[in-house]
Amino acid sequence: MKTLNLRALAALASLTIGTFAASTSARAEEFTVGLQMPMTGAMARSGTAFTEGIQTAAEIFNKSNGKHKIKLVTVDDESNPAKAVSAVEKLASDGAVAIVGGFGSNLIGPASEAAAKQNLVYVTAGGVDDGLSRRGLKTFFRINNTAGYEKAVLALADELKVKSISIVYSTKEATTDLAHNLNKALSAKGVKVTEHAFDPAITDFKPIINKIKLRDKPEILFMSGYENDYIGILRAAKVLKPQVKAVVGVWSLATSKMWKDFPDLMPNVIGTSMLPFPVAYTSAEGKAFAETYQKKYNKEVDYLSQFGFVKAQILFEAIARAADAGTLKKGGIADEVRKTNRDTLIGRVTFDANGDNLNFTHRMGQHQNGKVVIVSPKAQATGNIVYPGVPW
Repeated sequence: MKTLNLRALAALASLTIGTFAASTSARAEEFTVGLQMPMTGAMARSGTAFTEGIQTAAEIFNKSNGKHKIKLVTVDDESNPAKAVSAVEKLASDGAVAIVGGFGSNLIGPASEAAAKQNLVYVTAGGVDDGLSRRGLKTFFRINNTAGYEKAVLALADELKVKSISIVYSTKEATTDLAHNLNKALSAKGVKVTEHAFDPAITDFKPIINKIKLRDKPEILFMSGYENDYIGILRAAKVLKPQVKAVVGVWSLATSKMWKDFPDLMPNVIGTSMLPFPVAYTSAEGKAFAETYQKKYNKEVDYLSQFGFVKAQILFEAIARAADAGTLKKGGIADEVRKTNRDTLIGRVTFDANGDNLNFTHRMGQHQNGKVVIVSPKAQATGNIVYPGVPW
């Protein structure tokens, strides 16, 4: 009888411990993270890609961390600066402990200032305006910057031995900074540079392209703009057919989404890209990201989604460390983000006093028959560049 009682007690203890463990796991501490992103409007393609990467990061974190969970709450800023501010304010009122967002420097600027007023960390990969990191905000962090894009374009120009280039640029802050910085750097190398500014509201680029065709006659047509700008410029160029050897741009151009939506405009166009498409990862982290992403969205990863994944991953890890240290409500998230020093899918990430990742550098990818091939720098190329090569 004693034996039976002891066995029953042992079984009961085992059951109690198991139940407690399951209960503890089920009660993993959950933190709300605000996701402010343009899901509609002019920036929607990029916003959607970033969001998919962020959501993938949350799923992987929640499956692997065990002790903490992330609850993402998303607000569409509709590609509108005022609504980006409203989105952050709403997320703060909903209990977000930090913000991951957005896309476009004109959206990120006011949104991150609104976050700072709420003492919320704001981590991004979608704004490269130099002024963003000069505001003295202690809660602002970004994993990419203008300098990384400049390095990529300058490396391509050196490899192609470019002698002349026409830069068509939007008068927004980030695009203007990039255009002027490239002009200065290329001119110092003896390259003939002409600039053509355009208002972001422009829809007809034919007058600018006609000037480039008849007066500039450059080897390279360079676009410093955003998705809708690229589309308008390329449509005008396809009609007027300037005798250039290549059309080159930067963010949100060398993506699978742009090829899918505009297959007639993308052949041989070159833009910044961290990844070839389709991508094949060799690291365990990369493979986990790609596998989870593909199952979740039934498509291949592109580099914007990878940026979304990395910035969210860094933020989620910092939240977990601050929670463990008991500093979550004492500015601990910002402190932990600032301590970040790790290899990621875009290379090593560390932050300076302004919240900038000074390790950042980019690559150049070219649209080739539905794929994105990394063509520069040569040491990291995954295929040969088509040059001369234009969409017409």
